[in-house]
Amino acid sequence: MLRQASRLLSRSVTAAASSKSATTTRAFSTELPSTIDSTFVESWKKVAPNMDPPQTPSSFMKSRPSTASSIPTKLTVNFVLPYASELSEKEVDMVIIPATTGQMGVLPGHVPTIAELKPGIMSVHEGTDIKKYFVSSGFAFLHANSVADIIAVEAVPLENIDASQVQKGLAEFTQKLASATTDLEKAEAQIGVEVHSAMNAALSG
Repeated sequence: MLRQASRLLSRSVTAAASSKSATTTRAFSTELPSTIDSTFVESWKKVAPNMDPPQTPSSFMKSRPSTASSIPTKLTVNFVLPYASELSEKEVDMVIIPATTGQMGVLPGHVPTIAELKPGIMSVHEGTDIKKYFVSSGFAFLHANSVADIIAVEAVPLENIDASQVQKGLAEFTQKLASATTDLEKAEAQIGVEVHSAMNAALSG
């Protein structure tokens, strides 16, 4: 299996290298027309004539907004959690996200990027109004059309965090880390220390 995977990988690399000279622009999946294979539809009708053929995932996707010829004045932000949508198509001046590479300021016209998030403060700037969230982890997808999709595993407005509980949690996880005897206990305690340390720094900063 590994040999076969290596052959397929080398074949893909070779094919990519051979086609590198021909510069082409691939369309986004959301820019392609939603089409259904006619041969598949005919075969489906023979098997299940009373049922409509299934739709492909692209049938349910919204068309990607066209990239503006000039840089917009606002950044459109979608901020989503597993259980809620905090911001939906919110037009702001800037967001600052806690990327694993450091604090990243995102303005309209930012280069397309995928950034992994670490525990820290995400701030949303709209004029003189600044809304701050503490995020645990996640990803930020920055698109060429000045749209930022930010997905966090957990997030809470900074003003909702109880500083005394943060201090208590930090002390507990620090003690657990010192007394941990297995790799699993050490890893869990280390995560707790890092998250609570980040929250403590956010509150004191």
